[in-house]
Amino acid sequence: MSINLLPGFDDETAADERREALGFVTQAFAEAILSGLESDSFAHAAMFAAFQELVGTYGEEPVAQFAEKLPQRIRNGEFTIASRH
Repeated sequence: MSINLLPGFDDETAADERREALGFVTQAFAEAILSGLESDSFAHAAMFAAFQELVGTYGEEPVAQFAEKLPQRIRNGEFTIASRH
């Protein structure tokens, strides 16, 4: 599913950069858990930091419009990791 509510969101170079950034976030997530933080605490902090950065870059209204689409994207399984069983 493609969402073009934020400028450059669908740009291929930006998509590559976001994939690289996700690797850094995933690594930081793993390090936080190894340090004893609960995964949900880190997840909440990461979401807060992400929205804070997006609002700082694009403003409240474009980010609010982007966030309005999140429930359906979640329900569609866009953020679900396939079971490795």
